[in-house]
Amino acid sequence: MKITVIGGGGVRSMFLAKSLAQASRELGFDEVVFMDNDEKKLNIYGKMAQQLVKKLQPELKFSLTGDAVEAIRDADYIITTIRVGEDDMRIQDERIALNKHLLGQETTGAAGFSFAMRSVPALAHYCELAKQYAKPDVKIFNFTNPAGVVSQTLRDMGYDFTFGICDAPSSLLHAFAKLYGVEQDAVTGNCYGLNHLSFFESVKLNGREIMPELLQNDKIYTDTDMRFFKKDLVEHMGCILNEYLYYFYYREQAIENILNAKVTRGEVIREVNKGMTEELSHMDIENDFENCLKVFDKWYGKREDAYMANETGISRAKEPYHFDIYAKDAGGYAGVALKYIRTKLSGTESEMILCVPNEGAIPGLLDTDVVEITCTLKDGQYIPHKIENPGELQMELIRRVKAYERLASEALRTKSISKAVDCLMVHPLVNSYSLAQQLVSEYLESNKEYTEGWH
Repeated sequence: MKITVIGGGGVRSMFLAKSLAQASRELGFDEVVFMDNDEKKLNIYGKMAQQLVKKLQPELKFSLTGDAVEAIRDADYIITTIRVGEDDMRIQDERIALNKHLLGQETTGAAGFSFAMRSVPALAHYCELAKQYAKPDVKIFNFTNPAGVVSQTLRDMGYDFTFGICDAPSSLLHAFAKLYGVEQDAVTGNCYGLNHLSFFESVKLNGREIMPELLQNDKIYTDTDMRFFKKDLVEHMGCILNEYLYYFYYREQAIENILNAKVTRGEVIREVNKGMTEELSHMDIENDFENCLKVFDKWYGKREDAYMANETGISRAKEPYHFDIYAKDAGGYAGVALKYIRTKLSGTESEMILCVPNEGAIPGLLDTDVVEITCTLKDGQYIPHKIENPGELQMELIRRVKAYERLASEALRTKSISKAVDCLMVHPLVNSYSLAQQLVSEYLESNKEYTEGWH
């Protein structure tokens, strides 16, 4: 069995490599290919991933390539994690919105649409290659942002072998398990909504409902990513919130914090990535791997410390960062995809959170609307859990953002400028026709290398 990673030269490649190496023997895959069209990054982060695999699972065939066809040929599963335009384009996306006093967050804010203008054509190209060269029943797990818009658009284009995946909801459940001192699988949750806009209506510990006690537990507001919300809001909503909802419920505060910080998330990431890449480029990755890991820890720790810090004024880190290649995999970045594979191969049932068509699970949405929801998996098939009584406040926001995603999908598929204006006009973080017109005009100009044929 062959697994391919498109975007294998990213700074998070080692997380993917660790997950794949630790699971390879159990799941029976014997070949992993990391592909990236950035040769410099592939020769740094891809090679670090390669050295990690040699230490953890030396018998696993692991290769690096810049050739997409070679990477995809005969693949059983493909993971896509790409950033078209790199960090500089992300910063431009964010600043264009921020200059209009709008949130430019690259998945939740207006900048997400600009990112999708670059992401969708590239991902569609890889989907076509997969249809031509991969195994007939290939599955593609997409981590590329903005995952909600991207997943909706790829499904609308007919690529029904694609699944949008995000580790934010499962990471929150893992954090709750850590609070209770139990194994990760002991805590489960019923999640519903959209990518980066989801809610847990239920959280259970070994089958026992713990939502009421969780909401009252002060530790979730200090030791998990619920730290970004005030307790009174959470009690008012009556459920667990995805951390990205911060941008909706504290919009003006987020904008003020970013403006005061005078630096965007993209600018922070760029400086971290530049510093880490520069330092590692002068090191011998194959013969000095341990010291390379120390450099990675130093820089990646800065990235983790800064997660949502400028936007919220709250730092996530409490202890020095360390990436332990031998520790049990936390099941984050690639764990969701591996759980799907594990369930399919074993023939057993399991639950996982996926971005898939709604199919009647959330009332008030279309069957074809891609939602982020807890699914039961069996024999490679997914069954979204039906949400009987979603909250009124939750559904109002879900419906608004879903309208944006539908229109964004249509705009991206048809290259329609008017639909692009429509989608940003209805986006609750834009909510203005005139601002939507300005955004689309500027995003078309900044993305002109990628937007031929828009009309």
